[in-house]
Amino acid sequence: MAIKTVLFDLDGTLLPMDQERFTEIYFTNLAIKAAPLGYEPKALVKNIWAGTAAMVKNDGSRINEQAFWDTFCGIYGPDAINHKPIFDEFYSNEFCKAKEACGFAPEADKVIKLLKAKGEGVVLATNPLFPSVATRNRASWAGLDISDFLLYTTYENSCYCKPNPKYYIEICEKLKLDPKECLMVGNDVTEDMVAETLGMKVFLLTDCIINKENKDISAYPHGGFKELKRFIEAEL
Repeated sequence: MAIKTVLFDLDGTLLPMDQERFTEIYFTNLAIKAAPLGYEPKALVKNIWAGTAAMVKNDGSRINEQAFWDTFCGIYGPDAINHKPIFDEFYSNEFCKAKEACGFAPEADKVIKLLKAKGEGVVLATNPLFPSVATRNRASWAGLDISDFLLYTTYENSCYCKPNPKYYIEICEKLKLDPKECLMVGNDVTEDMVAETLGMKVFLLTDCIINKENKDISAYPHGGFKELKRFIEAEL
């Protein structure tokens, strides 16, 4: 089947990133923002990760946003939800300091525009662990126009996370896509290439590759943006 829709990961794919440095800047500034509310920095980071784990394990019974805040409030008490506007404000402002940990790939927007010119649909299939404002900001760092995407996944609009295949099924159901007519492009062997199990074609972008399980990447079409462009042109 011909490809009709291309799904792109964001962090490390369309947005080159030093993941460790990004996480360091992100949590350092979040701790500073939350300190006046009484959050101890080390405990806050630990409990943000606990909320993240709850989203990754989400079984589809609630949106990821609820999974996170149910867990966070389970630790800090129900009144912690009253601090959500402060956290939202952080993602609109101080979070942008994490741009320092990111590079810039001019080919990213070019490949999106190429696909749209050919009549293809594009989806920003970034792991929905962040609120919408944080995802829009990261897309802007990559030089992307968020309106180019049929959908961009966030913790407000998703009930699953990568590497759960149901994350990709949820996207296909929302947009009425046939997985066999989709291509998933990402840099994480575990989280992104799992889309292949649904019948999607996949391409592993290796510029910022993550391969925690040391899998043999020769099993997947792979390379940089030049190779991705050739692959797309051959498949369309």
